[in-house]
Parts: sequence; structure tokens; C-alpha cells
Amino acid sequence: MGHPQGAAGGGRRRGAPRPSYGGARRFIRALPPLVIVGGVVYDVATPPAYTAAPLFSAAPLIAAPFFSLLTTLLTGIAAVLASVGLHVYNGTVDEIPALTETLTVLTVSALALLVNRVVRRSGKQLASARVIAETAQKAVLPMPAERIGGLQCAARYEAAQADAFIGGDLFAVQDTPHGVRLVVGDVRGKGLDAVEAVAVVIGAFREAAEQERTLEGVAQRLERALAREGTRRHGLDAFEGFTTAVLAEIPRTDGSGTFGGFVRVVNRGHPPPLMLYADGRLDLMEPGEAALPLGMGDLAVWPDRAEAKPYPPGATLLFYTDGLSEARNAQGVFYDPAERLAGRIFPGPEELLDALVDDVRLHTGGGSTDDMALLAVSRPAAGQPERRRTMPVVPPGGGGHRSPGHQA
Repeated sequence: MGHPQGAAGGGRRRGAPRPSYGGARRFIRALPPLVIVGGVVYDVATPPAYTAAPLFSAAPLIAAPFFSLLTTLLTGIAAVLASVGLHVYNGTVDEIPALTETLTVLTVSALALLVNRVVRRSGKQLASARVIAETAQKAVLPMPAERIGGLQCAARYEAAQADAFIGGDLFAVQDTPHGVRLVVGDVRGKGLDAVEAVAVVIGAFREAAEQERTLEGVAQRLERALAREGTRRHGLDAFEGFTTAVLAEIPRTDGSGTFGGFVRVVNRGHPPPLMLYADGRLDLMEPGEAALPLGMGDLAVWPDRAEAKPYPPGATLLFYTDGLSEARNAQGVFYDPAERLAGRIFPGPEELLDALVDDVRLHTGGGSTDDMALLAVSRPAAGQPERRRTMPVVPPGGGGHRSPGHQA
């Protein structure tokens, strides 16, 4: 991955050429007639005992999943006509094998029309399911605005399962009377139960962020919400359900809406966030005292303590779930975001997340076993330009190693 500029919805860099499938499309479009023509050539070039009926039968079956009903029908008609025409040419049209071959091609063509209808209906149902899933994701896990309370925000959700839009990872950002508050978390488990728990946590956070005076109070509200959810569940999840989470609060200094130079953090068993400074330095915001995840209050109870960290102008906070820190390459080596990002600067949170997603895909070879949620929040410096020169996470031309030099 070279220059860390990417599209808002994924890892493809802005300006990078899209993959071209024009050649493959043209080949598929030409394949049915080519098969029929090949059958004709084969039949003419061989003795009458050899038949091209299998090729004529294959043509409409090839067309069925890729083309419209009309095109499939026309392909079947062409295959039947080619079969009959060749038997006329060979003078075998009145023989029983000729009739059998023609009926075979006709039957397969009819089955191809049925296959076409099933594929088209399944495609419409899949498209509908995707629309529903996307709508559900936007309702349960809406993307934060690009600017919240004077801060720049960006978020990503990368599902490990193909065609899955939402799972057990979560994030939320909210501008409140107490400052901008946010949460990033990871619900234990998968499937609908995890999605339901995500909805519980997000709903409780939205309410608590507005009402609770302290960040510790917000964490306790989430704890109680998950406890209520646990009593409602049955089976194993009723006893072992939990959510790792990190909560943060960026308070205002006065009524003018400007933000102070610090951020408060409460970490409940979640991977520590990163603070990326404007000069490329990086801090791993490890909690001073370990704490259990949310939903495990029955095992141990101690008061939450928010820890204040410096948050100077030009710095960016990066929150993530363990789908990032536990992403492995082919040798089983975990991805280390602190090591990969140290010494790098980015124009803004969008570019940071684009570069990060690309780099993780490069590290894992494009595969992942866990969902990954990312949230980046930047505090712009006074007079900071909209864009500035950046340093790539991975040098152009590939390789999994960091660039040995810096761009001025």
C-alpha cells in the first residue's frame, strides 16, 4: 500500500484504478455462441458417427446463469437449430439417434430456462437481503458525522464474513453537554445475539452520554444495561455474555465550544487506543489499572476511574477492536498497529483508516477471521491545512516492512 488515501467506504485508494473485468465479461458473453460454432465445426470435421450434441446442450446451460431469459431462450433455439441443421447436412435427420440428440438439446435448453429463472429470483432475494442488512446496520450502528463538536471523525466496519454487514463490534460518537463522548466495543459471540447486544449497548450509551455527569457514570449505566440483558437471555449467554469496551470523553474548556488539551478514558478490558501526534510520534494508551469487561460485574466489583491523557492540537485518537490487533499473517504473526503507524502522519482520520485497512489486508493476504471496527477522532490544530504531505505505512511496491526512510 502506498500513499494512504482511500475511499470512504473501504480500503481502495482514491485515484487507484478499479479492477477491470471487461475481458472476462466479453469472454463470458461470447462463450455460448463460440460453443455452438465449435460444435458445428467439430461435427462437420468428423465422421457422422461423432456427434456435437454435448456442446449444443452446454451452450444454453452456460448462458442461463449469466444472461437474461430472452438470451438464454435464443441460445437454446440456436443450439436446437444447429443440431437439426447438421443432421440435415449429414443426411441423418430421419434416423433415431438424430431424433434422440435433438430431443436432448431441446430438453437441456428448457432446463436452462428454468435455471435462469431460479438464478434471477435468487439474485433479487440476495439483493433485497443486502439492502435490509445495510439498513439494519445504519439503524443499529450509524456512521458518525465527519465533524462532531469541532472534531474530525471517521469510522470503518470491516466484517470478516463475506456479505455480512454487522456483527458484534460497535462504535458510537455523541456530542453532549459534557463534551464529545464515544464508545468502541466488542460483544462476545456472533450472530443475532451479538447484534442484539450491540443494540443494547449503543442504546444505553446514547442515553447515558447525555444524562450522566461523569464518564464513570456512563460506564456503570452500560454495566447495568448488560446485566438486565443477561437476565433476559437463556443458556450459556445468560452467564458468560460480556462486552469489552473503551469509553472516552473530550471535554470543552468553556462555553465557546473549544476543546481542552486532554481526553478522559475508561477502559473495560478492551485493546488500548492509540494517540497519534502531529509529528508522527505515537503513544499506546494503556490503562493504569486493569478492569473486567462490561457485563462481568458478578465476578468482581471496583469503581471505574477515568484516566486523563494529553490531547494536543493536531493529534488523532485511534480506537479499534481486536479484529485489528489479532489479525494474523500466513506465519501467524499478529498485526501490531503501534509498530506499523509509528512515525507516520496522515492528512486526517479518513486517510488514516484507509491506510490502516489496506495495510491489514496486505498483512493478512486479504483474509480475516474476526470483524474489525475502527474509529479515528482528530483534533485540528489552529491554521492546520486541509491536507499535508504524508508518509506511507507500506512503501509503494509492496512488502510487509515499514519504509526505511521518511518523506520530508
